[in-house]
Amino acid sequence: MYYILRGHNMDYTVLSMIQTFYPNESHLVFNNRVFETSNVEVLESVVDGDKVSAFLYESGKITDKEETSLISTDEVSVRREIKYTIYNLLKRRVGVPGSWGLLTGIRPAKIVTELKESGMSYEEIKSHLENFYCVDSDKADLAISVSKNEYNIIKDNDGRDMSLYIGIPFCPSRCLYCSFTSYNLEKYKNKTGAYLDALVKEINYGSEYAIGRRLESIYIGGGTPTSLDDYEIEKLLYSICEKFSMEDIKEFTVEAGRPDTITLSKLKILKKYNVSRISINPQTMNDKTLMLVGRSHTVDDFKNKFELARHVGFTNINVDLILGLLGETVSDMDYTMQEVLKLNPENITVHTLAVKRASKLKEDLSSHSFLSMKDMEKILKSVKDYTESIGMLPYYLYRQKNTVGNFENVGYSKKGFESLYNVQIMEERQDILALGAGGASKFVNLDTNKIERVFNVKSVDDYINRIDEMIIRKKNMEDIL
Repeated sequence: MYYILRGHNMDYTVLSMIQTFYPNESHLVFNNRVFETSNVEVLESVVDGDKVSAFLYESGKITDKEETSLISTDEVSVRREIKYTIYNLLKRRVGVPGSWGLLTGIRPAKIVTELKESGMSYEEIKSHLENFYCVDSDKADLAISVSKNEYNIIKDNDGRDMSLYIGIPFCPSRCLYCSFTSYNLEKYKNKTGAYLDALVKEINYGSEYAIGRRLESIYIGGGTPTSLDDYEIEKLLYSICEKFSMEDIKEFTVEAGRPDTITLSKLKILKKYNVSRISINPQTMNDKTLMLVGRSHTVDDFKNKFELARHVGFTNINVDLILGLLGETVSDMDYTMQEVLKLNPENITVHTLAVKRASKLKEDLSSHSFLSMKDMEKILKSVKDYTESIGMLPYYLYRQKNTVGNFENVGYSKKGFESLYNVQIMEERQDILALGAGGASKFVNLDTNKIERVFNVKSVDDYINRIDEMIIRKKNMEDIL
């Protein structure tokens, strides 16, 4: 699918709408009408006076079009009508509805929260989502449900709360679909010590920043933090607990995501430092898929490590799953849900497969088959039924680009086990101080609703060598705020 613009320059708006229906295609902008002699399919988005149009061409000839008129010429109205014409055109072309309509952002529940705070009732919000944004009724209900659950967590934010994210960018191997900041542990083993030394230096800065604030949650992610050895994990946790006041901590999460990195001794160290929540992530309960995507563990490994964590005393365990992994069917994913529910975790976070530019999967898309949008919708509804059967509700919702079927990722939780960090990162109502390679700090001003971001470098080597610069970046932002 190629596209061109005429009468406007809202390139990103057009591209994001096309990606709703063609999540893994390549898109190029044509600046003139040279496509007339080509046999490729082209979408043209046009703003001409008070008329907004979208046209589909094949071999230079119009095959379909959608037109509407502008009620207002302000940017929000123009952007909405550009999306609306493309949405209706491609919905006919692809033959399936885009269930999230014109919403292309990653935080649908945040929109609901903002509309509620503006004075709208939930009935009015649902009508607005369905009529203005063309969102399906089921998705509108999901966004509203999540927003209600999130609001119970964010309503007491007063500008003094903060959360801490610490990134450990090492993994035993790189999964086929992975696009996170992650480095092969075997290759970088001789650099973990220097990395931790730099990280401790940034932790020291972070503890100074936290003075006078309430540290609500800590989240250690990656990568796979438990790929570090016992000494390194203890060094990290000791540094955090030594430097930060822990009296206001409500949640302390460590991603123990890869079962092949979990040991009894590591779990005991986590408990020693009062880690209250861990993630153990199989992604699927089918061994054939695990092998295909490069996970160095089996389903039995996952089950054994889950039970080991229970034995050590962890009472809040999250399980990450990915729907739409290569070659999996609806029945495969049903089996995964049935097996996970037998373990009775407190959280289940369900992702739809996203094919990211930085992943190995992106390099060889043509060699793999993906679940249809119809089947993905079916399994998402099934997941909702499965989680409800054990008393879980959706509390966390976000969307990514390039997902199979352009669907959503949802966190389900039993009452009282919602991840505070996940909610705060989505609703953006408190500072998130992010330390480590690839960290993205957010500084939030609740009075002005202004959010400033400061990014750390992603490379392990750059982070080690430029740690002073990373600290200065954050200090400079403090001065601005």
